[in-house]
Parts: sequence; C-alpha cells; structure tokens
Amino acid sequence: MVKCECPSCYYEFELDEGTVVGEVISCADCGADLEIVKIEGNVAKAEIPEMADEDWGE
Repeated sequence: MVKCECPSCYYEFELDEGTVVGEVISCADCGADLEIVKIEGNVAKAEIPEMADEDWGE
C-alpha cells in the first residue's frame, strides 16, 4: 500500500489502490482537499491545491 501524509494535519494514511498523480483526495482525518503530486514506490506526496480565482465572465 502507498502511504501519504497530510500537509495540513500531518495525519498518515494509505491511499486507495489505483490512486494516480494529479488526483484530488480528501484527508481522512481533517477533511482537507489534497492533490497527489508524486508517488515513488510506496510513498506519496500530497499538497493542498491552489484554488484558481473564478472571474465569472468578467
């Protein structure tokens, strides 16, 4: 299993099988949205994704 640590609360959890780089998941502990940015062996790195400002056609 691939392990990942939440950069927000530092909770360590296992990713579901088939999780890929670029996928957005939720932390099982704090609920933060996390983007998987790297998977090496059985360790993954996640970051809190930047939210793009919506211009709503302005």
